[in-house]
Amino acid sequence: MDNQAWFILISVFVGICAIALCIQAGMLYGLFKSARATEEQIKRVIPQVETMLPKVEALVASSTQVIDMSRTQIHEITTKASDILDLTRVQMARIDGVMEDASARAHNQLAHAEMVIDETMSRAQQTVATVQGGIMKPLREIQGVAAGVRTTILYLMRGGRPSPAQATADEEMFI
Repeated sequence: MDNQAWFILISVFVGICAIALCIQAGMLYGLFKSARATEEQIKRVIPQVETMLPKVEALVASSTQVIDMSRTQIHEITTKASDILDLTRVQMARIDGVMEDASARAHNQLAHAEMVIDETMSRAQQTVATVQGGIMKPLREIQGVAAGVRTTILYLMRGGRPSPAQATADEEMFI
């Protein structure tokens, strides 16, 4: 590159730097104006804040007292709730023991009742078998013998030979 090109290049860079410097100066001026406006507003608000400051301090003190009282009450409530939970655990353990004992006793009573019912049913079946074998069987035999004796007596009381119509009826019954 020749000297003239270097000169033009440097001139362009100097021009760009000058423009950037002007932009920065404008921005600094804008910041200055903004800071002045903010300062003016703060000066107007400071007296109002100073009058409210004692009220805010009183509010903070009052809030601190309420928080301290709440802490003690929360601590008391937490302690009482913990005690209640401990008592509840103890009572639940007792109830659990009672329920286990009652369950075991009920189970034993049901097993005993089942044995008693089984034994009673067995005895009832034995009694029925005894009645069937000892009473009913002889009664049937006696009834059979009585029926035979009655038939014999009736046959003998009829006398003589049966008529042909009666014999035919008797034969038809056996056929």
